[in-house]
Amino acid sequence: MIRRARAVLGTACATHFVHDGFSDIVYVLLPIWSAEFGLNFAQVGLLKTAYSGGMASGQIPAGLLAERWGEARLLAAGTAVTALGFIAAGFAGGFLGLLLCLLFGGLGSSVQHPLSSSLVSKAYDGGARRMALGTYNFSGDLGKVAVPATVALAATWVGWREATRGYAVLGLLAAALVVAALARLQVGGAVAAEPDEAGAPSSGWGIRDARGFRALSAVHVIDNSTRTAFLTFLPFLLIGKGSSVQAIGVALMLVFAGGAAGKLACGALADRLGVIRTVILTEAATGVGILLLLALPLTGCLLMLVPLGIALNGTSSVLYGTVADLVSSDKRARSYAVFYTVGITASALSPFVYGLLSDWGGVVLTLTTIGVVVFATLPLTLALRAPLAATTA
Repeated sequence: MIRRARAVLGTACATHFVHDGFSDIVYVLLPIWSAEFGLNFAQVGLLKTAYSGGMASGQIPAGLLAERWGEARLLAAGTAVTALGFIAAGFAGGFLGLLLCLLFGGLGSSVQHPLSSSLVSKAYDGGARRMALGTYNFSGDLGKVAVPATVALAATWVGWREATRGYAVLGLLAAALVVAALARLQVGGAVAAEPDEAGAPSSGWGIRDARGFRALSAVHVIDNSTRTAFLTFLPFLLIGKGSSVQAIGVALMLVFAGGAAGKLACGALADRLGVIRTVILTEAATGVGILLLLALPLTGCLLMLVPLGIALNGTSSVLYGTVADLVSSDKRARSYAVFYTVGITASALSPFVYGLLSDWGGVVLTLTTIGVVVFATLPLTLALRAPLAATTA
């Protein structure tokens, strides 16, 4: 049983690596596309919005379809669709073609988070689920670091079209391996409706504790919007403190390195300290860390970025593992889909909202606001005490 669970986790981690690699090579390709096709900044932004919008819009349908088709087949199909979208992008001749390819690829990638999270949480029911989900989240960060750098290097040798299509072919191979691995493990098939933990047939979205799920989702919204907005405006703060463009790259690398470690460590920390205490610890550390950056000189800011990255990203592993405590097992895929949709939507909207604030009052005011808003998660944890206590009783 342990070996089987680890195999499921390994498959989910590999899939996460591949999909996050697709998502973040877009950042590498945007300036290349801008130069080649003469795009303005609004068009560049719209390309990223198309991919993110495709991901957000497909989450809930993916969760629903998984109950009929099974997670394994749908996860493999989504991976193949994403790969085909990037293969097509390698042949695109202009802005509209790229826009459609990225929308198509984003729709394919929308299956990955809810279905992989569902598979991992099922495999580790009654076990170290948060640690497993923390490992799963960590694998995505490895993809974010390794794949864009590799594609960027390859693009200097063979051009962006060949580099993009090359990685996409690996994505197609990954799709075939996913369905083969999960079929061999006999997991990820379609599920029939089962009684929930209280003995009654589950229905609707399978949410057993609506108040707890809403509170968890609210924490997720604040956590995601904080992370995205902070990473958007951090470079401007550092430039104001005298940073060079090269140092900005180092700074972001430090945040991402801390974030990868935080995703891995905080899932395990929640198993030891409990969900409530871990969320309070990571969110309070995030808020304090962001506010400290405003007062520190540039060197102090750089020293702060690794521990801040741990707190900034660590909460997500705890939240993902807690979803399964609040929903029925047979509706888990659709519940994760709702949860991820809420979070991705918040991530998409927050840079624009905080951008308006920056235009009005400056970056320091924006980051101060972001740091203060983080503390709004603390009272929300009170609504999680009763449902989480019930699941561990």
